[in-house]
Amino acid sequence: MFGTDQLAYWLIFALSAGSVVVGSYVGYQAYRGFRRHDSRPMQYLSIGLFLLTAVAFGLSFVGSILLQMRVLPPQTFQQPLTLLTRLLQFLGVFFIAYSLHKR
Repeated sequence: MFGTDQLAYWLIFALSAGSVVVGSYVGYQAYRGFRRHDSRPMQYLSIGLFLLTAVAFGLSFVGSILLQMRVLPPQTFQQPLTLLTRLLQFLGVFFIAYSLHKR
């Protein structure tokens, strides 16, 4: 039987993986909208959604697994991975905001 800690770990794992999958789907649908309507703002929206959801979540998800398994030493890679994840999140939000004001 699962303990509370192990159940929480697997729930976090499933939600993180699900966020990457759903984020990829949302970014892909926005990209399809860009291709269908040849809309430049929709292109920026799709880039922003993809960066914010799929790429940032994916990097955070894989990075945390590699840090927990000690494949990457936490003292060396934890801050750079966090910085890169936050940069990708910022760029995603920036592209989404830009798409809302681009004419």
